Amino acid sequence: MSRRDRRQDREAPLLDVSGVDPEFRSGFVCLVGRPNAGKSTLTNALVGEKVAITSSKPQTTRHTIRGIVHRDEFQLVLVDTPGLHRPRTLLGERLNDLVAETLNEVDAVGMCIPADEAIGPGDRFIAQQLSYLRRTPVVAIVTKTDKVSPQQLAEQLLAVTALGDEVIGPENQGEGFRAVVPVSAVQGRQVADVETVLGDLLPEGPPLYPDGELTDEPEAVMVAELIREAALEDVRDELPHSVAVVVEEMAPREDRPKDRPLVDVWASLYVERDSQKGIIIGRKGARLRKIGQDARAGIERMLGTDVYLDLRVKVARDWQRDPKHLHRLGM
Repeated sequence: MSRRDRRQDREAPLLDVSGVDPEFRSGFVCLVGRPNAGKSTLTNALVGEKVAITSSKPQTTRHTIRGIVHRDEFQLVLVDTPGLHRPRTLLGERLNDLVAETLNEVDAVGMCIPADEAIGPGDRFIAQQLSYLRRTPVVAIVTKTDKVSPQQLAEQLLAVTALGDEVIGPENQGEGFRAVVPVSAVQGRQVADVETVLGDLLPEGPPLYPDGELTDEPEAVMVAELIREAALEDVRDELPHSVAVVVEEMAPREDRPKDRPLVDVWASLYVERDSQKGIIIGRKGARLRKIGQDARAGIERMLGTDVYLDLRVKVARDWQRDPKHLHRLGM
């Protein structure tokens, strides 16, 4: 059984593929890049809906998130991964391991490099890792083009091409990046170009997911991510990435009329120290209430129903370095 057959057998439901164009393409593409390179924003732009949380802070994504792009000619399953980086904690090591596992299961890779930042050691580190994927095509995606002038973009495109030729080429018979594509996911510019380039690299085959399905993430996981996104945005620079969220319980309220459903969500926000707990809660609970309001709005949009959200803040000391805490928090 091939790698693709094993993935389809394990992950995809049985689909009616009668009438599917024999030249139809489908497969998995992994988006990689250093933290805050625009991977999650690009994933959401390609899918057309929010399936990955975004933040101005690095290392927002902590697990792989699948977003499914449906087109007449292909079905593209995007895997948005945590940013590859040199780890400083056990959590960081596990995030890198997660990316490595994902790279071995995809049909193509898109390396995201911001247009507004010079290529640095982090980009070279990632390109070096990708150079070992001898049979998997790698496309460079230059993100955040809305933040630079045309001249700066041209210079960055040349620099990215040179990076592929220098780092990836020697390990791949002289071939660097398969393509270099600029994009502004925020403004929607050249998103279709990214789709086309990645879609052309997929193998021929029937759809892997039903039409209309945008992600295979469980709802509880998506809810937890939306809560964490609200927490990260609200605390600004006062708190490092020491926040984890666990949905303890999630269920529709039984006594509601059918035309006015309500979903109850009980969730816990975990921090590493008592001082961080105070930051999350804020003066007289004001900050926690704001986090709850922002998160509830996102959850209601996703679920399409009213939501009652109960948030509690708990301390799990040094959870990023403790295997037991990481396991309990689902990482």
